Amino acid sequence: MSERCAVIGIGQTEHRESRKDVSLPGLLREALFRALEDADRTLADMDAIVIGTAPDMFEGVMMPELFMADALGAVGKPIFRVHTAGSVGGSTAVVASHLIENGVHQQVLTLAFEKQSEANAMWALSPAIPFQPQLVAGAGGYFAPLIRSYMARHDAHPDAGPMVAVKDRENGLLNPKAHLHLKQTLDEVKASPMLWDPIRYSETCPSSDGAVAMVLANDKHAKGCKNPAWILGTSVRTERTFMAGRDQVNPKAGQMCAKDVYDQARIDPRKDVDCAEIYVPFSWFEPMWLENLGFCEPGEGWKWTMEGKTRIGGQLPLNMSGGVLCTNPIGASGMIRFAEAARQVRGTAERHQVDGAKIAIGHAYGGGSQFFAMWAVGSERP
Repeated sequence: MSERCAVIGIGQTEHRESRKDVSLPGLLREALFRALEDADRTLADMDAIVIGTAPDMFEGVMMPELFMADALGAVGKPIFRVHTAGSVGGSTAVVASHLIENGVHQQVLTLAFEKQSEANAMWALSPAIPFQPQLVAGAGGYFAPLIRSYMARHDAHPDAGPMVAVKDRENGLLNPKAHLHLKQTLDEVKASPMLWDPIRYSETCPSSDGAVAMVLANDKHAKGCKNPAWILGTSVRTERTFMAGRDQVNPKAGQMCAKDVYDQARIDPRKDVDCAEIYVPFSWFEPMWLENLGFCEPGEGWKWTMEGKTRIGGQLPLNMSGGVLCTNPIGASGMIRFAEAARQVRGTAERHQVDGAKIAIGHAYGGGSQFFAMWAVGSERP
């Protein structure tokens, strides 16, 4: 690493079920101009543009980075597109940071987006699995058996998942940009329709339109900026969907990704991390990722959830913004986690701010729990 990198500007759209008031380029321009304003920069100051989104078939737009080059201010500049399924927003931020850390560029604009109202995500997420009956209906149909395996492996209390949904929806009420502003009791969540046992309707993420953007800068350009979020460590890890001996409940790639970030940042996840935004599209993934990312021992994640340790004000606040359970433009969801982590250490998270947050984690996963991206950010330059 020849340069240090910091987040100096963040912008998000309002996330909604359908943004019919803007085109896809218009949606991105909302986020990018808010990020540029936050950073006190213009498009002319950006050396390169790095974008990420979910598969082209989601919106039916092939290679959106080409038709939106003008709208993104990328004419005559390098533009890169990243794709790693649901983790793409996180991977995109990592790629953008590497361009700065390796001295290729000095200031980079990175964006992630999804306009799911113009897509058919249920169809796109229901692929035929080789040599098996076609029983999967959406992502939940794939992940439900993994959740049942987790519950059986650790004798988890069945209320742990619904309690995550209650907590994240309460957090979402504090975030004006969240898609869902919904207060539900535990009994109301448990009474919602069962979609994929044990996943109930109220334990699932919404389908959102939205975009997020960040301005990243090197030491020279970050100096003098108001409260930059310094990147302490980044990592991306991958494993195959199907292979002999693969543990999809606690994937090895996720463990490796987390360890790499902690080693780079020189932090102990159980002592030094003040809060984290982790990718939880179905409520039970909170306890599963708590264990996978090394915040607690295997079998302890669901207990943390039930003991309130992941609430704002708890031992390790998670998804203070409401998380993916409140906002889910799939291609942007990972970068929103990264951006919200940066907002925490910048002290700009407003009503969902964790007091005194100095180190935060942003995390994303995608595919069949096989693509992982993660970063650690801090309020002080390392």
